[in-house]
This record gives sequence, C-alpha cells and structure tokens, in this order.
Amino acid sequence: LTEKIGRESMASSRRPPRFRPIVDGWQWQLRALCRFTDPTVFFAQEQESQGVRVRRERIATGICARCPVRPECRAFARIHKERWGVWGGTTESERRAW
Repeated sequence: LTEKIGRESMASSRRPPRFRPIVDGWQWQLRALCRFTDPTVFFAQEQESQGVRVRRERIATGICARCPVRPECRAFARIHKERWGVWGGTTESERRAW
C-alpha cells in the first residue's frame, strides 16, 4: 500500500496542474493599495494600546481613502463578516455596528 501511494504521489507530482485558481471574485485585490503596505498597518498587534490603535487605524483608513477598490473591499468585509483589521476604510469597531 505504501509503495502504491508513493508511486501515485510521484506520478501526480510530474503532471502539470489540471486546475487553475478561480480569481474572478478576487481580482479586485490585485488593484488594492494595501497589497504594497505592511499588513501590521491594517491589523492590530498583541497588547496594542488605544493610542497606537487609533494612529494605526488613521494611517490605514487614509490608505483606503485613496484606494481604487475601496467599495469592493468594504463589500467583501461585510459579506464575509470580517472581524479583524481595517477593510475598505472601516475599522473593527465600525463594522461591529453594522
């Protein structure tokens, strides 16, 4: 059995992938300004003080304000009920109020 599994794994690793990723619903992320920004700007760090959080969120929402895909990002956060981070210019506390 192990030999058979090993041969199947080797054979499948030599074949080109049959499936391409489905990116239609994710294409907007390729145009997002946050792609080029350190993720810690958008997501809280452990034991982050309130002052640090407010400054970080101000920077993050400023980036979002200039982003060409802000509406798509905000809709994504709403649909998927994103609990953490800044999405589409909205903070965690703003989204909790939705």
